[in-house]
Amino acid sequence: MTTAGRKLRGPVFTEKCERVGITLTRFMNEMVRANPDLAEIESVFASIQTAGKAISKLVQRAPIDGMLGKQGAVNVQGEEQKKLDVITNDLLKKVLKYTGRMGVIASEEENEPVFINNKADASYELEPHEEEEEGKYVTVFDPLDGSSNVDAGIPVGTIFGIFERDEGCHLPENFFPTDLAKGTRTNDPQCLRRTLRAGKSLVAAGYVLYSSSTYFVFTLGAGVNGFTLDHSLGEFVLTHPHIRIPPRGHIYSINSANRRTWDKPMQVFIDSLADGTNRAGQEYTSRYIGSMVGDVHRTLMYGGVFAYPADSKNSKGKLRLLYEAAPMSFLIEQAGGMSSTGVVRIMDILPKTVHQRVPCIMGGVDEVAELEDWYRRLG
Repeated sequence: MTTAGRKLRGPVFTEKCERVGITLTRFMNEMVRANPDLAEIESVFASIQTAGKAISKLVQRAPIDGMLGKQGAVNVQGEEQKKLDVITNDLLKKVLKYTGRMGVIASEEENEPVFINNKADASYELEPHEEEEEGKYVTVFDPLDGSSNVDAGIPVGTIFGIFERDEGCHLPENFFPTDLAKGTRTNDPQCLRRTLRAGKSLVAAGYVLYSSSTYFVFTLGAGVNGFTLDHSLGEFVLTHPHIRIPPRGHIYSINSANRRTWDKPMQVFIDSLADGTNRAGQEYTSRYIGSMVGDVHRTLMYGGVFAYPADSKNSKGKLRLLYEAAPMSFLIEQAGGMSSTGVVRIMDILPKTVHQRVPCIMGGVDEVAELEDWYRRLG
């Protein structure tokens, strides 16, 4: 397995404690022992799992603690923020900043990427050589995906992706100044250079699902593993090792209410799944939660295909490339699946703005390849 051009070794567990199992803490320790260059990311994952535990508790207690409903503010996408959107966004920003490993943080709920001054935030005096060092990682995240459902107790989640800092300029030629004015209000072009990266540059990605159980599913570029929060231990425990998506499943997950506004290839593809005229000659079942984390989690567990395509109202799609589509695509590909717009691989798309949207279809390789074939024939 590889990540960002490096070959990784996955941990091998020859024994485990029957009462504790393999915790996420132990898993990361073993990953670093096998791959010493991952040492710095260990503290980042420790902070993300702490945030996941805290958000899980917030979501569980939201009706009791009066944290349901709208905040009264609108985010950069023009969406009304829920109270938990604001709380979870602030929580994640802080725990990531406190790692001392962050160079830039970018959130779906923020107007622009945020540069982290690790020197200013240090609680002790840094050595001279440390003052010159910047955080190694750039983290992008959606703090509470599916938050529009949270008041009804529907599963929601946190999505994240991690890049290593790269001094190379990734912005398109002649990006400044026109696209800068249209796409973001940041005054720091360097933040954009480090944030606007294609998904194939990710070194880690994952999500935390807050549902009947709290799941932490992620990849470091060496396959996909899933952990479940054991509240009695206060630890995430490995419950779904080496997750793999079969080439073809039997479930499709899409908002069929928008069918009349999809383009022709998508309509034909979904109809073929519903009526069994697809290449496998198999009728699919429709299952749709309306929370990307929940729908993708089921796709990882059972196989099938998840789609949020473009339509006549949203010609560029609804999902954000940086915060949702690219991290989830990394997971899906690492689990043996495929992720596409219908025309191009999502992991290859270089974002032009931090809140760029993109059509997204992901799942088994046979299913997504069949959709791409419909786009070639009818697109």
